[in-house]
Amino acid sequence: MERDAALLWLALGLTRGLGARFTGKLLRRFGTPEAIFRASLTELESCDLPAATARAIHFQEGLSPAAKELARVRELGVQLVNWDDTEYPPRLLEIYDPPPLLYVRGDTQVLRKHSISIVGTRRPTLYGNLIAERLSRDLAQRGLVVVSGLARGIDSSAHKGACAALRGGTIGVLGTGIDVLYPKENKKLYAEVEKRGAIITEFPLGSHAAPENFPVRNRIVAGMSLGTVIVEGAQYSGSLITGRLAMEFGREVYGVPGNVTQPSSFAPNQLIKQGAKLVTDWQDVVEELPTDVRTELFPVEEVAIEERDTLFASELAPEQKKLYELLSVEEPTHVDELVSRSGMSSSLGLATLCEMELKGIIRQLPGKQFVKALL
Repeated sequence: MERDAALLWLALGLTRGLGARFTGKLLRRFGTPEAIFRASLTELESCDLPAATARAIHFQEGLSPAAKELARVRELGVQLVNWDDTEYPPRLLEIYDPPPLLYVRGDTQVLRKHSISIVGTRRPTLYGNLIAERLSRDLAQRGLVVVSGLARGIDSSAHKGACAALRGGTIGVLGTGIDVLYPKENKKLYAEVEKRGAIITEFPLGSHAAPENFPVRNRIVAGMSLGTVIVEGAQYSGSLITGRLAMEFGREVYGVPGNVTQPSSFAPNQLIKQGAKLVTDWQDVVEELPTDVRTELFPVEEVAIEERDTLFASELAPEQKKLYELLSVEEPTHVDELVSRSGMSSSLGLATLCEMELKGIIRQLPGKQFVKALL
């Protein structure tokens, strides 16, 4: 961004009493930060702003601290990404109160890639850590970017898993200023996440880890992704809040089922009861993504399909081959239709489908629907 533009965007963020919601309202009304600062006091007050906030904007009280902030931002090598920039996460603009300005360390291009959020408790079980790391690694390996909060526990495991993959990437969303390391034991992980993706925040430099910042941060985690996976979380946890925010934003919500006697299993189990997709592996996540996203992530050439099908045909029993040829990767087919079209008896058809599912050749979706497995 040009200096003047960056200064004005920062000035909006540093104007007392404004916040993301009122800033968004003003930007929709006036179009640009420059137009907002040129508006008359009467025009600003007509936007239902608090009187003190309208005066602070009119007298440009945020410009002086913004100049100091901008100098420090450039000294640290931090990038600023606003609503008008092409690097701004497109899905984040769809939520009710997207942050007008993001502070970014790392690769800004990763902000526009397809992503999945994985979140959970700061006090996970061994099972939770293992699942979070495995899911993140497998999803990143398929080209998805894993988003999480760089907190202790599940968040850290999610970032570690994504960093271990050869593809994909990861984004850490902070509840502090981008120059504040929290928790301190994640210093090495911060550096790795910045190298393999990006670290972002909406909070000004120097913002400490105040408890009220993290629910605000969670709306970014939920809003910028295609969906959110809850691995573990207690009854009144931030991960449960993030899952519910994802539901409100119309995103996919996934839950990793946990031991019902463990308090940390409450959040995912509760969300599953409320309609979240039960997840045991990466394919459970990918299956719920929009068709165009799956096609982009898994471009399968017609030749490759023919080669795979030919290879399977030579290894499958006649009954298995007949059913396999009736299935596709994209469109699920109900078991009744498969049995009817194959000409088999119900018992033989069901037994054959079961064998193929156990071999990982096909997958069963809810409602007794079947698809070819993604390999």
